Amino acid sequence: MSGNPDDVEPAVGALRYERRQMLPKTTMCNDKLHQFLQALPKCEHHVHIEGTISPELFFRLASKNGITLPSDDPAFDSPAALHARYQNFTSLDDFLHYYFIGFSALINASDFEALTYDYLALAYSQNVYHAEIFFDPQAHISRNVPYHTIIAGMNAAKARAAVELPKLSVEFIPCLLRHLPVPSAHELLEELLASGHFFDGTLVGFGMSSTELGKHPSLYKSVYDAAKAAGVGNFTAHYGEEGPSDYVKDALSLLNVSRIDHGRRSAEDVDLIAQLAESATMLTLCPLSNVVLKGVDRMQDIPIREFLDANVRFSINSDDPAYFGGYIQENYCAIQEAFGLAVEDWEKIARGAIAGSWCSLLRKEQLLSEVDSVLQEWN
Repeated sequence: MSGNPDDVEPAVGALRYERRQMLPKTTMCNDKLHQFLQALPKCEHHVHIEGTISPELFFRLASKNGITLPSDDPAFDSPAALHARYQNFTSLDDFLHYYFIGFSALINASDFEALTYDYLALAYSQNVYHAEIFFDPQAHISRNVPYHTIIAGMNAAKARAAVELPKLSVEFIPCLLRHLPVPSAHELLEELLASGHFFDGTLVGFGMSSTELGKHPSLYKSVYDAAKAAGVGNFTAHYGEEGPSDYVKDALSLLNVSRIDHGRRSAEDVDLIAQLAESATMLTLCPLSNVVLKGVDRMQDIPIREFLDANVRFSINSDDPAYFGGYIQENYCAIQEAFGLAVEDWEKIARGAIAGSWCSLLRKEQLLSEVDSVLQEWN
């Protein structure tokens, strides 16, 4: 365990209380399948660990680590003011402004351990049995927090979860950041390759996030090609959130990705929908995120029914839940209330999410068995 071990237990306990405070008043949905949705074993493939830092934890860690908060923004007057600001994002870039400020409070391995473990404990309480977690090394390295500090804390949380959350499997996926220069992404890849973590089980894949508009996949082809040449497998990228469906299509052809994060706008292209279905490419949809960031006006505008009917594989995820007011259960409930799905629809979603996970065949069989156990009670 890295960092001061005395810091970890109080941080985890306090953070768990803070998370309970920031969750919606209720996770109940007004639907007859609510208990089924709660019981259903879930896979989360699209959650940014930095996006799980609550305002309360941010303020506490900033104080502990001597971080000066912005004095020209009233949102940083108190945790309550920051919560209020999070309810009024105008765009992805508006959100990202606050998202990256949140990074500044994360300094020590113990900070990353407490943050990661508490997300895992909360997700597990909502029956997430497999989590593939994004993190953004460049944003931390650029402020002199080494990659090894980040991963040491996250690995410590994963090791603890292996003991205390026995049905949960955990994987980590580093993301390059599109708003930074491409040479920075190459430098990140070189450091990750030198660590050996793509090949010893520490990292399960490689992804890309941050602002999408004007960032065509061709800009990052050299990075993905270098990763592939080095023997890295399992590629993904955030596309089709703000950018057009052509970005999704070009990411598939140029970057060798087997997964698209978000991908909502794929529904605008009939040929692309057919391609996604035929290739079994998984989309990692984030419903509440899309509504909060005004990618869609309402939950009913997310193409859930179109993807189900076209046999496009997708999972439902929380993205940056501390900023968007809902974890995975809240996203499941929001989809159910908007679309009134049947048990058979959720079975299709659950099985597809397992099939699209980056874990062993044995682990997939275990997850499918968990799903089968719940389905037997509802069929």
